[in-house]
Amino acid sequence: MTYTTDKTTQKAFEQFQRFDVDTQLALLWYGYLDIKEQLQPTPTSSTEDTGEALFDRIKAGSKEEQLQAQRDIATCANTDISKAYSALSSSGKIFLWLRLAQGMEKGAIVQLPSDYQLPSETKEFVNQVKKLNFEQRINLTRSVVVEMGAK
Repeated sequence: MTYTTDKTTQKAFEQFQRFDVDTQLALLWYGYLDIKEQLQPTPTSSTEDTGEALFDRIKAGSKEEQLQAQRDIATCANTDISKAYSALSSSGKIFLWLRLAQGMEKGAIVQLPSDYQLPSETKEFVNQVKKLNFEQRINLTRSVVVEMGAK
């Protein structure tokens, strides 16, 4: 199920799907940084509880395990973490990615290498996303994260 409701957002969603997993994870991170000041999450207690429990599970791993868990979710791998992610509601999924980004900011979750550069083929995508309003960006992010997790 996608939440993209216009052609521009749908095109960005389709572009995102074509990037490799590490580029997708980096784009989620940079997307968070771009809109974090505008975010006002209001998760329900059940969304918060289940998303927080999965976040805690990921956070408890080594940096390599944290990265692998994110990769497994993004690639729809058939792992316990990815299956647990699939059981989350769409709000729970977006909440988890928000918590992962917050964890990255605090150093509790593995961070991008300081010298990381987005691949040049992401330039068009990034420029397209910058033209989207806040609601479109949230819908794009929700569409992306809902497609992740074990199938």
